[in-house]
Amino acid sequence: MDKNEHIQSGILELYVAGALSEKENEQVYQLIQDHPEILNEIKEIEKTISVLTASVAPKETDTSFKNILIKLVQDRERPSKVIPIQKPKNNWVTYTGWAASILIGSTLLFNVINNNTLNNQLAEEKQQFEKQLDKANSSLAENEKLLTVIRDKDIVTIPLAGQNVSPESYAKVYWNKNSKTIYLDVKGLPDPPEGKVYQVWSLKLNPLTPTSLGTIDGFLADANKIFNIDNPNDSQAFGITLEPTGGSESPTMDQLYTLGAV
Repeated sequence: MDKNEHIQSGILELYVAGALSEKENEQVYQLIQDHPEILNEIKEIEKTISVLTASVAPKETDTSFKNILIKLVQDRERPSKVIPIQKPKNNWVTYTGWAASILIGSTLLFNVINNNTLNNQLAEEKQQFEKQLDKANSSLAENEKLLTVIRDKDIVTIPLAGQNVSPESYAKVYWNKNSKTIYLDVKGLPDPPEGKVYQVWSLKLNPLTPTSLGTIDGFLADANKIFNIDNPNDSQAFGITLEPTGGSESPTMDQLYTLGAV
């Protein structure tokens, strides 16, 4: 096959498209060395493909990439029917340009999707970080408030010692009689079992008269285990019992976890 036959055969288009075997690539390379006009022809092919990639597409909008590849193979198997690349009606070039457009478009779309995914991940991480920062700031402000409260000169501190049911338990009451509130620190209590809740009692000692200050429903959720409770009573002692969920009208004495006198 002489140089003109190679030019008309379509093999140079396949060479530009990178669709030849290693042996065929070597043959074309040798042709380029022997015939400078072959190199010029290849440059013209590259130029034409660049133009067609941007402007030429098949008329059939439902043409799939698979069909394009089949067309390329058929054209290569029938080199006698290939029209020179310079002519716009060349089907091989048309499909090659469209295939290149699909590949380039797919690559750009893939990059856009990846970038959007990365941006979404960064936005989510930023949002999570901001939530954690807000939570940390809120926790810090709450801790500073608690320190201010328990250091107040009007605060009375009452330690509550563990009782028979749980000797290792302990708690502490910070009572501000002026504001009629207490801050109850129950860090020393174990987690209540399912279906149970701690209940706080204000006690009169003579005769023994318990008044419920409510249940500690948020015990498990509160990391600090410090609770602000209203106490309008003239308390002489405070106790904490373990009761069924919802609380009890009177304390279950065999479930008295902590007790302390003012």
